[in-house]
Amino acid sequence: MVLIAPLLNRLHRRYGLPCWLIGAGPWSFHLYRGHADIARICCLAGRHTPLLLGPSWWRVLWELRSSGQSPVYVCESRRSERLPRIKSALALAGVSPERCVFLEEEAAGSTEHRIDSLLRFGAQTPAAWSAADFPCPPSNPAPNLQVLEQHRRECDRWIAAQGWAGCPIVLVQPGNRRSARALRRGRERIDGKAWSVANWSALLRYMHDDLPQAVIVLCGSPREQSLLQQIRATTALPQVIATRLSLCRLLALCEVAHSMVSVDTGPAHVAAAVGSPLVVLFGDSSPHHWCPRSGHAGTVISLGGAPGTRHVNQLPVSAVLQAWRSLPTRPVARAPVPQA
Repeated sequence: MVLIAPLLNRLHRRYGLPCWLIGAGPWSFHLYRGHADIARICCLAGRHTPLLLGPSWWRVLWELRSSGQSPVYVCESRRSERLPRIKSALALAGVSPERCVFLEEEAAGSTEHRIDSLLRFGAQTPAAWSAADFPCPPSNPAPNLQVLEQHRRECDRWIAAQGWAGCPIVLVQPGNRRSARALRRGRERIDGKAWSVANWSALLRYMHDDLPQAVIVLCGSPREQSLLQQIRATTALPQVIATRLSLCRLLALCEVAHSMVSVDTGPAHVAAAVGSPLVVLFGDSSPHHWCPRSGHAGTVISLGGAPGTRHVNQLPVSAVLQAWRSLPTRPVARAPVPQA
């Protein structure tokens, strides 16, 4: 969802109107609420919600039926198991195929970044609109997310309540959906994104030695809390905190954080999109295709990745530490904003 931001900007500029966005789960709303390229947001309850089950599908059908003759860009790839449901929904809503453009798969072995392929996708025109002249203006090929002022103020108050005001805040995202699932099954070694607990613990101790006044915040979803607690207990430093952050708070916290170190996962893209200096660890996926991009000129350093690296555990702690040390310095977190 973060990576489609440049596509949304291109479509907004091509057609002269902000987009209607239909997504799955609550992330679409929290990421794009108030965004300049978005007019309306409609969210399915989840990515695997069966067609017509629950009120969210009926809202989606109503939105599609209300869309007039507007072009429809379907960002789900043709290999996705969800695409048949999407096509069925389009047909039920009376959306003709001539109004639609579907995302094509990248050629095997392609090193094109996902955002660049999405921008090419946004340059296509549905058959129903092919006779019209819609120029394709250049677009910033990096996501640019906006933090709402209310979330910024809430985060400032939360930082103050934790006693962290004036302290550098280093964010660490050690888990991802795949590693959380593998950890529950006792099969951490099969996950190419899983850096060992021992490696994370060693890195955090070195970070503390370099920046003893910093608070190191371990971030993760509810499924990743077990991993975060293991790392925190192994590190045994009071400055290392494990916490669960809402997406709104994560956005605001990334905006003021000293830096982030993350495996290749969604929060890394969020951090880059709000300008946080970032180090990303890649295992069996390619940074040429998936490396986060910053629309705020933030520094992003990628390490590892296919074809040279097949598992994050191949990356030594020393290389990750050196990359983190090379990130540009950033002002400490803002002083809390008084409540009106």
